Amino acid sequence: MQSFNPPVRTLMGSGPSDVHPRILSAMARPTIGHLDPVFITMMDEIKEGLKTIFKTDNKLTMPISAPGSAGMEACFTNLVEPNDKVIVCINGLFGMRMKENVTRLGGEAIIVKDNWGEAVSTDKLEHALKNNPNANIVAFVHAETSTGAQSDAKTLCKLAHQYGCITIVDAVTSLGGTDLYVDEWEIDAIYSGTQKCLSAMPGISLISFNERAIQKLHTRKTTVNSWFLDLNLIMNYWNGGSKRTYHHTAPVNMLYGLHESLVMILEEGIENSWVRHKKNHELLKNGLEAMDINFLVNKKDRLPQLNSVLIPKGYDDKKIRAILLNDYNLEISAGLGSYTGKIWRIGLMGFSSRKENIVLCLSALKEIL
Repeated sequence: MQSFNPPVRTLMGSGPSDVHPRILSAMARPTIGHLDPVFITMMDEIKEGLKTIFKTDNKLTMPISAPGSAGMEACFTNLVEPNDKVIVCINGLFGMRMKENVTRLGGEAIIVKDNWGEAVSTDKLEHALKNNPNANIVAFVHAETSTGAQSDAKTLCKLAHQYGCITIVDAVTSLGGTDLYVDEWEIDAIYSGTQKCLSAMPGISLISFNERAIQKLHTRKTTVNSWFLDLNLIMNYWNGGSKRTYHHTAPVNMLYGLHESLVMILEEGIENSWVRHKKNHELLKNGLEAMDINFLVNKKDRLPQLNSVLIPKGYDDKKIRAILLNDYNLEISAGLGSYTGKIWRIGLMGFSSRKENIVLCLSALKEIL
């Protein structure tokens, strides 16, 4: 067994995206204790940075020491109790994972189904809310990574609240790459990850709960069924000030990386990050359409940072992606579910959202095709 030295790749798939050299450098700094006063100061800065990019004043805004899927589980396991009726909007793979969380927790999932590649239908959600007056939670994916479709989170949350429901929102792919206003849109519970538009490493998830969500948590009739993800316990570590209670050994060096990614995105400005992703999407779109490569998602609902395109007829998906990886050190992602072998998912997230990457991707595809 020898030291592992990976090849240098350009990551333009569905995630992870390229990690910025500043973040890699930050993670190489000396490890200190997770209860060290200096580390605790950095934790407070992380919380404030997350509040800025989530566009929220929520006190309960913090990282979870595990990847984005743990952020999802943290939201569901803290807010869903046995027999809760949860309306789950499914328009792709990650909506299906929301349903899986609900059923595993003993809740009843009421499904609002839309075609993969389409936004969640507000009309269908309202119909489900009218027919299920005892539902208490609505869950949906803001930016569906499996297709590149973006739903109208503001309108969906407004509808949910009109019928007395709180909302759980997946923002794993949207945070940092497209407009997101947690407070203005009145999102109750939201989760994301570090490995997409924040230019950081995989392995940490990010959550934010508003007062409505915290009230649901505090009035539970049953104990949260996960010790590690029980926010009642984790809050004592992240919100305890100088008297923080030990909960788990935090991933110290990874949190250095998250801190640096927040420093960078605040230097750029969160709104400027949204603009950069949109401009680079237009560059990629123009180049792909010049090669007669068309998009799966209609223009109105299309994510700028995750581009799902139809594979031209007569071309082998696996073969072309293998050539890109082996000859160009370029990774793009395959389709999922019924779109396996039919689409490519090309990511322009975080540090990967750069003009030179777009030029590389377009020139490589043109040469291969």
